[in-house]
Amino acid sequence: MEYPITQQEYDRIRTLLYDESGIALGDSKQSLVVSRLSKRLKELQIDTFDAYYHCVTSDTSGAEFTRMLDLLSTNKTDFFREPKHFDFLRETILPGLEKDKRIRVWSSACSTGEEPYTIAMTLYEGVAHPERWNFQVLASDISTRVLAHAAAGLYAEERLREVPQDVAKRHFLKGKGAKRGLVKVKPHLSDIIQFRRMNLMDERFPIKHPLDLIFCRNVMIYFDRPTQERLVEKFFRYLKPGGHLFIGHSESLQWVTHSFKTIKPTIYQKEL
Repeated sequence: MEYPITQQEYDRIRTLLYDESGIALGDSKQSLVVSRLSKRLKELQIDTFDAYYHCVTSDTSGAEFTRMLDLLSTNKTDFFREPKHFDFLRETILPGLEKDKRIRVWSSACSTGEEPYTIAMTLYEGVAHPERWNFQVLASDISTRVLAHAAAGLYAEERLREVPQDVAKRHFLKGKGAKRGLVKVKPHLSDIIQFRRMNLMDERFPIKHPLDLIFCRNVMIYFDRPTQERLVEKFFRYLKPGGHLFIGHSESLQWVTHSFKTIKPTIYQKEL
């Protein structure tokens, strides 16, 4: 069953979504909102989108807003998605950091964790003696639901289809008995990742030291140009000189005012 939505109700929901998360829904997305939220209205025994809006805004815990955000956004991700980025990390970035043997990376919209764990695997596989390095990966998302999934590090074995078997064996434990068909990230990966809820719309982030690398992939497609520009400028501030920003292959900074140097399509650098 789908519930009818008025223009006023739709405008209130999309304004709330934009103000709190930066996601911009166009005029053509009414049917998407109806189809994705109607089941939630039924679960809550709410009859109108106006009542649901009040339910979301009156929930001081933010849990219902997070639920709404999960339903309206897409959390599609895979291990080693857009592999050229990880090739660049291994072949170009890591050799340049060999002297200090330290790298700080931020996976800024980590979803269910496949991206930060892929980063961690690339770090371990990309250097001769990983035990001598200081690897630090910050993984953040606005959704507490996907962060909990990510922090657990537990996946269906079929999710590793893009991971070479020898690499998977080094970094994942195979479940047995009741856990058969599941894999769990080994501690040497999870120990270098800090999972934290963060909203990219915040003016400042809880990051104390300049970063070598920021991943923000397939996120800015949901933002309008002014929001993209503000976010890219914030990323610029948090990167150290020479640091890199990776965005999704469906995205571009071509129409965005920014201070980065373009290295390759979807790879940008804060110049030294």
